[in-house]
Amino acid sequence: MAGNDWINSYLEAILDVGPGLDDARSSLLLRERGRFTPSRYFVEEVITGFDETDLHRSWVRAVATRSPQERNTRLENMCWRIWNLARQKKQLEGEEAQRNAKRRIERERGRREATADMSEDLSEGEKGDAVTDMSAHGESTRARLPRIHSVDVMETLKGKKLYIVLVSLHGLIRSENMELGRDSDTGGQVKYVVELARALGSMPGVYRVDLLTRQVSSPDVDWSYGEPTEMLTPRNSDDFMDEIGESSGAYIVRIPFGPRDKYIPKELLWPHIPEFVDGALNHIIQMSNVLGEQIGGGKPVWPAAIHGHYADAGDAVALLSGALNVPMLFTGHSLGRDKLEQLLKQGRLSRDEINTTYKIMRRIEAEELSLDSSEIVITSTRQEIDEQWRLYDGFDPILERKLRARIKRNVSCYGRFMPRMVIIPPGMEFHHIVPQEGDMDGELEGNEDHPASPDPPIWSEIMRFFTNPRKPMILALARPDPKKNITTLVKAFGECRPLRELANLTLIMGNRDGIDEMSSTSASVLLSALKLIDKYDLYGQVAYPKHHKQADVPDIYRLAAKTKGVFINPAFIEPFGLTLIEAAAHGLPIVATKNGGPVDIHRVLDNGVLVDPHDQQSIADALLKLVADKQLWARCRQNGLKNIHLFSWPEHCKTYLSRIAGCKPRHPQWQRSDDGNESSESESPSDSLRDIQDISLNLKFSLDGEKSGASGNEYPIEIEGNSADRKSKIENAVLSWSRGIKDTKKTGSTEKADSNTSSGKFPALRRRKHVFVLAIDCVMDSGLLESTRKIFEAVGKEKTDGSIGFVLSTSLTISEIHSFLRLGGLSPNDFDAFICNSGSDLYYPNLNSEDGPFVVDFYYHSHIEYRWGGEGLRKTLVRWAANVTGKKSESKEQIVTAAEQLSTDYCYTFRAQKPTIVPPVKELRKLLRIQALRCHAIYCQNGTRINIIPVLASRAQALRYLYVRWGVDLSKMVVFVGECGDTDYEGLLGGLHKGVVLKGVCTSASSLLHSNRNYPLSDVIPVDSPNVVHAPEDCTSSDIRSSLEKLGILRV
Repeated sequence: MAGNDWINSYLEAILDVGPGLDDARSSLLLRERGRFTPSRYFVEEVITGFDETDLHRSWVRAVATRSPQERNTRLENMCWRIWNLARQKKQLEGEEAQRNAKRRIERERGRREATADMSEDLSEGEKGDAVTDMSAHGESTRARLPRIHSVDVMETLKGKKLYIVLVSLHGLIRSENMELGRDSDTGGQVKYVVELARALGSMPGVYRVDLLTRQVSSPDVDWSYGEPTEMLTPRNSDDFMDEIGESSGAYIVRIPFGPRDKYIPKELLWPHIPEFVDGALNHIIQMSNVLGEQIGGGKPVWPAAIHGHYADAGDAVALLSGALNVPMLFTGHSLGRDKLEQLLKQGRLSRDEINTTYKIMRRIEAEELSLDSSEIVITSTRQEIDEQWRLYDGFDPILERKLRARIKRNVSCYGRFMPRMVIIPPGMEFHHIVPQEGDMDGELEGNEDHPASPDPPIWSEIMRFFTNPRKPMILALARPDPKKNITTLVKAFGECRPLRELANLTLIMGNRDGIDEMSSTSASVLLSALKLIDKYDLYGQVAYPKHHKQADVPDIYRLAAKTKGVFINPAFIEPFGLTLIEAAAHGLPIVATKNGGPVDIHRVLDNGVLVDPHDQQSIADALLKLVADKQLWARCRQNGLKNIHLFSWPEHCKTYLSRIAGCKPRHPQWQRSDDGNESSESESPSDSLRDIQDISLNLKFSLDGEKSGASGNEYPIEIEGNSADRKSKIENAVLSWSRGIKDTKKTGSTEKADSNTSSGKFPALRRRKHVFVLAIDCVMDSGLLESTRKIFEAVGKEKTDGSIGFVLSTSLTISEIHSFLRLGGLSPNDFDAFICNSGSDLYYPNLNSEDGPFVVDFYYHSHIEYRWGGEGLRKTLVRWAANVTGKKSESKEQIVTAAEQLSTDYCYTFRAQKPTIVPPVKELRKLLRIQALRCHAIYCQNGTRINIIPVLASRAQALRYLYVRWGVDLSKMVVFVGECGDTDYEGLLGGLHKGVVLKGVCTSASSLLHSNRNYPLSDVIPVDSPNVVHAPEDCTSSDIRSSLEKLGILRV
């Protein structure tokens, strides 16, 4: 290659020198001593840095080529690929440096602004210490809850009967014979959640535990995964017979969602999560009512907490906890941002390719939402907090310490919240484990009382591989995944002659029928391991059985202990390392990666050696040290057995329950002792509504709680007199109305009586056969009015007879809705409810026109106010609006301005004068999360309006509230939307409810609002869903009726 002599000479050197020496740490300085190995340097420094195995194969083929012309051609191709890899590596390093610098600047700016908003100077305490267990921030001005220890919590829980819900969506979950390693979705998390549910169900004070997962009825999997319910039998049931009740215990509950006849990977589950949320909501409400009849004195027993596992379940549980207003817990297991960083460093896939393959941005957004919504985030290790969670916008250890210090001093945090990070290592059942005391040289003698049992079948399956099965066994148990680093282990074993002479190696790499049937990634790892076995001629020294059962795993550990072997986990990063605990419980010393959870495990157990997973020689030295030094082996074994009880499930559950006990209890606020299911006849709604009128809640005075002052965002709705008895009067009046009290003093309005007044129960939507939700985000009122009239006309008969009710769901305020109704000649009584301000307010029509046209649902406000930032949030938003003007406008013209007259207590509204240059919604969400402000930012009306509402509020969540509060069946709802809409549009088309998309309506919002998304709409909205139909463009009322007939809502 002309002009590339140095490359030619380099490649010639590679080919001429041949195989490298055993020294893995060769360097350029060794050239002078004759020990430099160009081939090794090339492969290790260039190829392995990018996981580019194809390049290595090309080099091997070039070595074997005899034809000079063919050899030169291959070398030329390799040169270009080397050049491209080098360029790519430099580019990736530059991009990573830019990302880190940008993240650091954004974090520092966010901290400065947050600190500036918090008025008091930082004390020494606010400077914080090392990140420890972090306090949950509930009410920002209340005193810090006293810490509850696990010993105390057991006493506190005696006599309690808690209901706890766990959620784990992906993989195949059942109580026994778990198919761990079947695929990448059925791994350690499956075992963890099953054992956690089982252990919690056996704890005193816990009445019922439900583990919710996906129901899979597919011919590709066992029939047991299609069973709706499966009981988890306690391991030690005899100790808790007094706790057993009719519905007590732990259960796997399978909720159908997604394709009914397919088992699909977790990356394809995202669009179907709303369907799971609705199904899970239905189950939890039914179970709460059942438990209420059994142990709650007739009142529903709501979950003490709902715990999501992994990002997909975190996304679902955020919606569930918001719909039920109960505390949320979250465990990430593995995190998307960390995986994204690792994949980008490998350089094999671009960011877009990673997102397409792994749906990584959808996953990251779900994890950010989980941080927004969680009371507690449970981690297994300190490393997970310090190195993984700190990558997220919603968690900053430094800002967290400042907030924690303010809470200790009972000082306001100005609406800023951080979830509590708690380290609770996973537990394990030890009662059935008897550490192996015998060895391969001297078998334990049996006697009459304890006869020697036959060897388990898996022993012979493994030992058949070995020429000398009595040698100590080095055991690795991991699925064939690149990050598990199995190939480095085989290299370390193969290149260390003393280790090969002293020990055997056993690789338990999941189950397989044929290599061709495995996924490409798993097959590549397995083939690489097999080739290395062949390369180093390790036949008779390495076992790699094709099949094993979950029940065989303890016997595999016992066999390794019997041979006085060692367990190794050489993964590049191990989030926790449950297998290390299992191995220690069976008396095995460990060699483990120094990256991640093993550091914490080793600190407690002190039963082995930590190694650099990238250092092949270090791995070989550690294994050789433990195998060769019998005294060290015995000491590590004894240390592990002595301290292993600290990782038991009872210890885990005690800590777990103590954290739940520290959460501020939350549940639906209308559940009171005087709030019965049946309404009283002693009061009339007119009297109750007159009370509301008397205390200035008549909509003629303040139509939607909007404030007239410029600084009206600081306080709740002003009430005349502002006294405690008037506040109580509001609550009692609304409570009386919401209980559906029959009007015995007035016969109704002068309007023609319809189904709204004939029954006398409130609200009318409780009696509807179907409820139509109009969520059409038209910029002009005329477009919404035209669509509304078409829909009314399409179901005119059903509207008249009262079988169909209507809900208007919009970003407008209630006053704007009132103007819209008058403009269109419509009555408030044409609708059963009004979801206003993008889901932050809920109103019902007032049947007594003298008292105003609408009545607000105050309980909805108490339902969504969790983590609402209040004045601190408003100040940050005002500052953001000013910054947008300063950066984007040369003329200093206001681009974003506060709309005080449109803002309410739970919705801060801003107008965008130039929507095209306003930062996208994802940038605003990021800014608010960095400052620990938890809210939901929505761009509305084609980007001309921005609504900031509570994090657990949305139009979709308001529909779930109607189900929880009034029992409106979600499957009987039909949501009408345009082709596009506000940035909360995605939440309106998923779930159990039906959807009708009006083509040609609201199309202008698509490019402006949704082009800057982190992920495509296809990652959130199911494609070809049978619950969604599309009405033709410029549709008529007949077209709409035809669409409803397709959905089965109307008869043909």
